[in-house]
Amino acid sequence: MSNPGDADATPITSMRQLADYFAAGCKPPEAFRIGTEHEKFGFRRTDLTPPPYEPRGIEALLEGMAAGGGEPIRDHGRIIGLKQGAASISLEPAGQLELSGAPLATLHDTRTEFEAHFAEVDAVSAGLGLGFAPLGFHPTETRAAMPWMPKSRYAVMRAYMPKVGTMGLDMMTRTCTVQVNLDFVSEADMVRKLRVSLALQPLATALFANSPFTEGHPNGFLSFRAQVWTDTDNERSGIPSVMFEDGFGFERYARWLVDDVPMYFVYRSGHYIDVAGRSFRDFMAGRVPELAGETATVGDFADHMTTAFTDVRLKRFLEMRGADAGRPDMMVAQSAFWVGLLYDDAALAAAEALVRRQSWQDTVALRAAVPRQGLDARLETPGGNRDLHGLARDALAVARDGLRARRRLDASGHDETIYLAPLEEIIGGGPTQAERWLAKYHGEWRGNVRPIFAEAAI
Repeated sequence: MSNPGDADATPITSMRQLADYFAAGCKPPEAFRIGTEHEKFGFRRTDLTPPPYEPRGIEALLEGMAAGGGEPIRDHGRIIGLKQGAASISLEPAGQLELSGAPLATLHDTRTEFEAHFAEVDAVSAGLGLGFAPLGFHPTETRAAMPWMPKSRYAVMRAYMPKVGTMGLDMMTRTCTVQVNLDFVSEADMVRKLRVSLALQPLATALFANSPFTEGHPNGFLSFRAQVWTDTDNERSGIPSVMFEDGFGFERYARWLVDDVPMYFVYRSGHYIDVAGRSFRDFMAGRVPELAGETATVGDFADHMTTAFTDVRLKRFLEMRGADAGRPDMMVAQSAFWVGLLYDDAALAAAEALVRRQSWQDTVALRAAVPRQGLDARLETPGGNRDLHGLARDALAVARDGLRARRRLDASGHDETIYLAPLEEIIGGGPTQAERWLAKYHGEWRGNVRPIFAEAAI
């Protein structure tokens, strides 16, 4: 989730203005970039419990990282993140540490960025007795045992979430994800990429499933993180039907955000004003009592936009949001999968063909099945039924062709297809991350989930 941010004080005067906000993200293919974000759980090495903000916890970690370079981001004087050039470090509600990577030209650069970030975190956290493990859902702790960070926007969300779903606080405190942010040429290109990636997002959830434990025991799911999102806040989450409507584009999306996604807050003079549940349309019309005398600005809209939690989210780029955090090579593979599918014209056309018979209803049904069933979930369409194993093979072949066509080589002459290797292993019959952990739990770990921290640590 973003740090406090967009300070654009331009008053909103029309829906076209908001559509133009998104259109400003359009760029030519040669300017396309790859931005990878990922989260990870902290743990104290002595007892594996999550570190508090203080003492000798997340605050000390961020201050230590700031001493090595980076501009601190503070909320009422408390450090809550860092700006590191075009990248940034931020905190999720329970102290999950997030890298929002810089916009990079190649996946080779993504791998290098990961390695540098992990080395930096490890260097500082080791002196504090901390470790970090990227997993989709916290494997041992109860919701009540998770700490809360002093980030003001989270106080608003913490109060509102229980009113609109049963698992919103679990989403905030006990989940970690990895996502890749990708560009589009035009409004039409955005719509094509959005729909293909929404249709294939359940497949990504299955491939990258990495959250089979809750409070020390198997939970019956492969991606419990994905299950949590089914009852968090459904007015702003999932796979909205609006994205499949005829005529969908920047302005229709802006209207959906304004009319159908309730607000959380408005940021003024360093403070978040709680307007949870209010309509952004009413804010624009001056009908929100808590905001009397305030004018809705483009910056307010940009903040509001970050509170839509769809499986693929449109900003001035597209965010692929369906995957659990996991092993470093799997998180780079997540970026590689989507870059291969979306950044080559022939690959995008082939990906469209893969999902041509798949309706919005089919996609929603598949999304409901994959948290528990993973790749064994079946996709039922008017053209016939198939399991996800077959779709995974086909999609990976398309992604491989797309990456090969990019011809982005590293110093050893390897193209970006090398980053699909973990997925090749899975479609060849290997276990997903969740299945691997479950095998260890029932085998060498002898019913004890705690070794997962050492084995998953970066």
